[in-house]
Amino acid sequence: MKRIMGLLFFLAFTFSINAQLFGPENNIVKLEIYQSFDKVQPGGQLKLAVKANIEDGWHINSNKPKEDFLIPTTMELDSSSGLKITGLTFPQAKEIKFDFSDVPLVVYEKEALIGGIISVPKSVALGKKEIRLKFTYQACNNATCLPPTTIDTTFAIEIVDSKTPISEINSDIFAKLNLSYTESVTTDDSESSIANTLESSGILLGLLFVFLGGLALNLTPCVYPLIPITIGYFGGQSEGRTGRLFILGLLYVLGMAITYSIVGVVTSLSGAVFGTLLQNPIVIIFIVLVFIVLALSQFGVYEFKLPDKLVMKAGGARGGMFGAFFMGLTMGIVAAPCIGPFVIGLVTYVAAKGDPVFGFWMFFFLALGLGTPYLFLALFSGKIKSLPRAGLWMESVKHIFGLLLLGMALYFAGPLIPKDINQYVLPVFMIGSGIFLLFFDKHGNNIKSFRIIKSLISIGIIALAVYLLWPTEKLSPEWTKFDEIKYSQSLDNHEKMIIDFYADWCIPCKELDAITFSDPRVIEKTKSFKTYKVDMTHTMDENTEKIRKRFNIKGMPTIIIMDSNGKEIKRLTGFVEPEEFIKIIENVN
Repeated sequence: MKRIMGLLFFLAFTFSINAQLFGPENNIVKLEIYQSFDKVQPGGQLKLAVKANIEDGWHINSNKPKEDFLIPTTMELDSSSGLKITGLTFPQAKEIKFDFSDVPLVVYEKEALIGGIISVPKSVALGKKEIRLKFTYQACNNATCLPPTTIDTTFAIEIVDSKTPISEINSDIFAKLNLSYTESVTTDDSESSIANTLESSGILLGLLFVFLGGLALNLTPCVYPLIPITIGYFGGQSEGRTGRLFILGLLYVLGMAITYSIVGVVTSLSGAVFGTLLQNPIVIIFIVLVFIVLALSQFGVYEFKLPDKLVMKAGGARGGMFGAFFMGLTMGIVAAPCIGPFVIGLVTYVAAKGDPVFGFWMFFFLALGLGTPYLFLALFSGKIKSLPRAGLWMESVKHIFGLLLLGMALYFAGPLIPKDINQYVLPVFMIGSGIFLLFFDKHGNNIKSFRIIKSLISIGIIALAVYLLWPTEKLSPEWTKFDEIKYSQSLDNHEKMIIDFYADWCIPCKELDAITFSDPRVIEKTKSFKTYKVDMTHTMDENTEKIRKRFNIKGMPTIIIMDSNGKEIKRLTGFVEPEEFIKIIENVN
């Protein structure tokens, strides 16, 4: 009854209030508008803050009032501007008891600072742009609630080209707001379609879609290293029993899913590059040590097993189960560095939602899809040990797996090794491994078929290593090391540009260099472009981080193609075949 009386009380005052209270000169709320940058480029972002100064003795409803009959505070941009505002952040509201309500209401008083991220389309025209902002609120005091009021005001944004310097302003204001530049407006069509698909689907269909996307990621080069790692670990650690293998595989996939989920959510909320982890020396050393430790177990140095006390506390779980889960945790990092359009689209969508729990489950199901094939690979790999009855030949198989793991350790240690030396490290190791298997590892040589297979594998490894070491002329476009001065000159000279952002730990980056950029047809087509290489291996470096933020780079490889007017025509975020790349660049003017 009191709630009904409150509603009637509210309506009575709403329709009896004196009209002079609603004149512009008597607005109870006055607005101040702040921007984070003095200018912005097409395809860029800036933060917007609106400070609502509320007249003494009055309050305005929060963005989520408790009573249904109260109008929430909202803020939006006029759609005709073509600009969007996302990630709105409202301040903490106060709970105040009013006579017309039987429960305290959540309201703002004196001052409310509201923030959001404005995304500027790539197609927007240069120059100053007047943006209309609509701020709707309902004011109340202890006796009266006024009808909803909308303040229709404007502010200006200056759109500039990429060579115009941009300065950060109002940093003291934005230090009070929790805003991050997360949603990219330079994403390609595939990213937009992913966001639209997830937005239009229910939660169950969305999770299924993400799971299938994870399965599809197994077709990309990013996850190729997981194949020999999985075979190496399960081939040597398991006892061959199907039930045990299945449990080990589940733990392996679960560990991968947990790590991938955490890495993905943290990345999406912070806007950092997905592969940043793999240029951190501490992380690199940790991964390398894991591979070495697992490889040593294949050579009989030790048995991978937990201490007996821990085994008892874990309910009798065997050391292999812990090892499988631990391997999965590590493999989540190995799988993360190279991002395709699907993962970038998911990162963008999760970031726009701003819900860590939602983001966790999205990436969890993505990782389940990514890891499911490895569950079956674990079953297959472990059953190797139950092939012809146990014998010394199995020791040789374990040695092969151990060498695979050591090879992966050397690969991931690459960023810590000088480039001039690193190009020889893996080939020399491969030659040494082949010689070891041919002449020093005698296990299983009494079985003719096994000896032939092992010899063929060893000779193949040595032949591949010699090919990698053989001096050949490496064809590629005439790359120029990126710097701001040369880039500005290219803009001034109206040069078409191809900017390749790469990293030493990025497998598709190397595949692009070896297959696409070495193709004579691609080289010929790129002669009309200014071609820049940007080394993003050390993404925590201050200068590299500036470039990353400027071009909104989320993963490697990223290739930006720009026309003679300095406009971004296409952004590629993964490996492309030479034919596809030629089709993209041949129509750029």
